[in-house]
Parts: sequence; structure tokens; C-alpha cells
Amino acid sequence: MDAAVADALGAVEAAASTAELKAARAAHAGEASALALLNAQLRNVPNDQKAALGKLVGQARGRVTQAFVAREEALEEAESFARLEAERIDITALAPRARAGARHPISLLQEEIADLFVGMGWEIAEGPELEHEWFNFDALNFDVDHPARQMQDTFFVDPVERHLVMRTHTSPVQVRSMLERGAALRDEGRGIYVLCPGRVYRTDEFDATHLPAFTQFEGLVIDKGITMANLKGTLDHAAKVLFGDEAKTRFRTNFFPFTEPSAELDLWHPTFKGGARWIEWGGCGMVNPNVLRAAGIDPEVYSGFAFGMGIERTLMFRSEVQDMRDMAEGDVRFSEQFGMVV
Repeated sequence: MDAAVADALGAVEAAASTAELKAARAAHAGEASALALLNAQLRNVPNDQKAALGKLVGQARGRVTQAFVAREEALEEAESFARLEAERIDITALAPRARAGARHPISLLQEEIADLFVGMGWEIAEGPELEHEWFNFDALNFDVDHPARQMQDTFFVDPVERHLVMRTHTSPVQVRSMLERGAALRDEGRGIYVLCPGRVYRTDEFDATHLPAFTQFEGLVIDKGITMANLKGTLDHAAKVLFGDEAKTRFRTNFFPFTEPSAELDLWHPTFKGGARWIEWGGCGMVNPNVLRAAGIDPEVYSGFAFGMGIERTLMFRSEVQDMRDMAEGDVRFSEQFGMVV
């Protein structure tokens, strides 16, 4: 008994970590240990000697257990201290100079454009990027054989029978806005003035002037007595805010299924690299009566205008970015050029 206790106490003292102590506990206090085997011999001892032997075994096991508990507490405390010491941080030391990130100029320009129209009393409207074909095409007066509805121009989502597409413009948000606000327009006379910014998708090449995924902002106004003059005044104001007081816009006749009459929008850019000039900015026009009818709005009572421009294209005009791919590749060095560090 004394030899078993001595071996166990020696193993306790020799353990330098909680892991070694756990192994020592299994060897000297487990079911296969010498103390456990001695305890098992009690059934073979004459009855008049069982009490004395049982007392010896109990005292021995008690000494060993107490030694293990005390050693475990000491080792855990030492290991905890060592771990904390290793994780110590010198709060008086100079912090390392981590490289700051930068907000993307597209995001900031989108916010600037939104602030511009909110300041005019407009609302910001959003919608799903995965859109039903009815909202993306049918409600916007696209014929069933229109080229834009072909797979070589639009991302259709399998199965095609579900008629789901990645929206090709943010105009579906205009349709949703008219459906949601139509009752207030008719019952309360509250006109619809919304800006619809967001990401859109087309099967374009990834090159200097095209991206398969890009961002647009589109505007929609529906009210009584809206004319092309209201459209021209709105776009002239937006151009001056975004490009300077000398900026202005002009219309060139064009065709879009969802507007009638329709116009190509040109921007007089006073600070364009190489000299002031007219550049194509987007499309616009009066909302087609068929689009109003699709949204449940009477074109005999209400009229409206709509316009749409690309935010990437707007950034190219403002900041002389020559390659659209720079906007899509996610290189923080591109964003840092604009001084937009956060």
C-alpha cells in the first residue's frame, strides 16, 4: 500500500502540465491502478480483517486524490497565467499602421444622386434584381418579338418556363411603384415622384465600355399636367448639380417602347477632357399610355415622364475614368484615387 501511494505521489509531483497530470491520474487512480487492485482484494480478506484493510485503502486513496486535486489547481493556475501572459497587449505601444479601405465611387455617386432627388421631394424606390418577365418587358410595352427579349440579350433563369430574368433595367421598379402608389394617386391626388437606382444585368461583353452587371438610376413622375417641359427642367437641374452650373441637356428624337415621345438625352459637359462637348448620357421621354394602362392608371387623366442613365457612365464623365473594368475589379487603389478613404 505504501509503495502504491509513493508511486502515485511521485507521478503527481512529476506532472508538468494538466495533460500529464490527467495521464498520471489514469495510471495511479484509475480502475487498473495498484490502489484499485488492492481495493478489489477486500473480498478475499477474512471478515475480521476487512475493516482494518478497508481503512488503509481508504486513507491511501484519499491521500492520492487530495494530491491530484491540489496539483491540478496549481497547474491550471500556472497555465492560465502563461496563456494570459502570451496574449498580453502593450497598450502604450504605437498601433501598427493598417491600410485603410475606401468606399467605392459608384456607391458614393449613387448616394449623391439619391440625395439630389430626395432634396427635390422625390422618393427612393427599390425592387428585386430577379424579376418576372411581365414587369421587365410586358408591362413596359415590349412586344413578344422584341430583340431585348432574346437570350442573347437577357439573362433568363432556368427553368425558362417560370419567366424569370435578371432585370435588364430598373424600369420594373417604375411599374411596381405605379401599382403600389396608384390608389394614392387616384384617391388623394398624390403624384408619383420616384427615383429607382440599382444594379442591372445584360449579356454585354466585359470591356472598356461595357459591363454585364452595372448600375442605373431611373426617374419616374406621374401626375396631372406633366409635360416634356417638366422633364427638361428636371434633367437640366440634375446636370447642373452633378456637372457644374454650365452643364445643360438636349433631346434627340429616338424610340423606346415604354415612352412616347422618346428622346436620346445628351449632356453638355463643360469640363470634359479635351474641351466642352455634347455627349450621350441616357434616354428619356413621356410615359407611354400603354404602360400607364398596364399599371392601372388612366392616361386620359394622368401623364408622366421617365428617364434613365448609367451610374458608371456618369462617373466616367465626372472623373475621366477611361475603362469601366476598373470600376468592377474591386482594386482598392482605384477607389483611393477619389479620396474616399474611410
